[in-house]
Amino acid sequence: MYYIAESNKPFEQAATDLEAAVKRNGFGILHIHDLGSTLRSKGEEFDQQCKVFEVCNPQQASRVLATDMRLNMALPCRISVYTEQGCTMIGMISPSAVLASLSNSPVLAQIANEVEAATRLIIDEAK
Repeated sequence: MYYIAESNKPFEQAATDLEAAVKRNGFGILHIHDLGSTLRSKGEEFDQQCKVFEVCNPQQASRVLATDMRLNMALPCRISVYTEQGCTMIGMISPSAVLASLSNSPVLAQIANEVEAATRLIIDEAK
């Protein structure tokens, strides 16, 4: 269900490298949520760092939506860079697992597998 890779890079370097890997692999970044900063700005004691990247491949997203428009609620893909117990991690929830829980369409399963292979490559390049 999860794909998580540990990185020996500092948090900010891993986040910068993830951004570059996303772009190199034909995806775009729609938004970056800095959850750690947001929580701290709201007065929460949160000592970890966490950035969530909303990433999208327009061609794949178009294919998904053409097959089942309801799946707009499952898009875009999210890849996170975060710290846990002093380690930098980069991970995601498996696109194929998410879509399998929402649809039994073989067309969507194929798209999800393609997206998952690409996003795993992105994570591996960034770590």
